[in-house]
Parts: sequence; structure tokens; C-alpha cells
Amino acid sequence: MEQYFTKNPTTENKIYRFDWNIGSERFYFNTSNSVFSKSGMDFGSMLLVETVIRENGEFSGNILDLGCGYGPIGIILAKFLSKSSVTMSDVNERALELCLMNAKENSVEERVKAVNSSAFENISEDYDMIVTNPPIRAGKDVVFSLYEGAYEHLKEGGKLYVVIQKKQGAASTKTKLENLFGNCETADKKSGYFIFRAEKR
Repeated sequence: MEQYFTKNPTTENKIYRFDWNIGSERFYFNTSNSVFSKSGMDFGSMLLVETVIRENGEFSGNILDLGCGYGPIGIILAKFLSKSSVTMSDVNERALELCLMNAKENSVEERVKAVNSSAFENISEDYDMIVTNPPIRAGKDVVFSLYEGAYEHLKEGGKLYVVIQKKQGAASTKTKLENLFGNCETADKKSGYFIFRAEKR
């Protein structure tokens, strides 16, 4: 779980590489043994990306990829939502180095920036959209604090998208978001994964 909490991981920095097709687009990602899902996109992140793209085809605002890891969610969104700008944030500096490498590799570096931040500690902007595959193993208190920070850093009318498995607390996340935002919709669900969408009104 080092990648969830550590600014400078001590594990060996072994680099991996994989490619991933989404529709007609092919993406190339460099990863490391100190980041989540190093050998390919996990199912939840893929479902999250597909849902956001489907619902926001003409989106033209700024996006925060919260806890971005090596950057697949934010980079894919930057490619498909071509009028957007994306901030990638993570506490893991190694992950952020990979993010910037991958943004350049996939030709979106001009619309992507990286911020080293534990949760919202170093986040000063407000956003039109925040997306996250939260670090469930970090515990409910940490995850719920991310939702609270997201509410504070969304513009009026901004949306938060969260992916979470049923067995890892989907029901409690939905309740938390309903209480926090006053609304929470199930944008998609598949194979035990839920995509929740909450709007700041």
C-alpha cells in the first residue's frame, strides 16, 4: 500500500510499459512497481472513463484526476475531451513523473499538469469536474475526506465522478455523497462496480 501514502517510495523503481486500445485510439503507458494497476487498466477505472466520456462529449472545462497514479484516467479524458484541461494530483512523486511522461507519449502534454498533493493539501484551484478511483485500502475516513475536499473544490454546477465496488462500500459512499451534495446518481454499474455522479448545486 506504499503508493497510497508515500511521497518518495522506497521500492525498486522497475518500469513497465503497456498499450491500451479505446475505440480507435491507442494509448501507451509507462508504469512502475510502486503504482496501482501497473500491468494494465483496472476494470473500475475503465468503466469510469467510459462513463465520463459518454456523458460529457462536449465538455470544455477543467478536470482534476484525484489520486491519478501513472495517469491513465486523466490522460484518456484529455484525449477524448479535447477541449478540456486536466490536473493530475497524487502524493507519489514517482507516479507524477510517470504521468508527465505518459501525457507526452500520448500527445496531450499541453493540456495536462501534475501537482504533488496529499488529498487536497496542495490544490488551490476549483474545477468543473473531479474524477477519482479512491484508495479504498486507505480507510473510510480518508476516502470520505476526499469526497469532502472534492465538494469544496468544485465550481457551482461541477460534477464529481467516483468508481467503487459494491463489496468495498458502494452503499456508504452513495449515502455520503447524497448527504454532502444533496444528490447522487448511479451513472453506470457493471460486474459489481458502481459509477456515482454527484453535482454541486
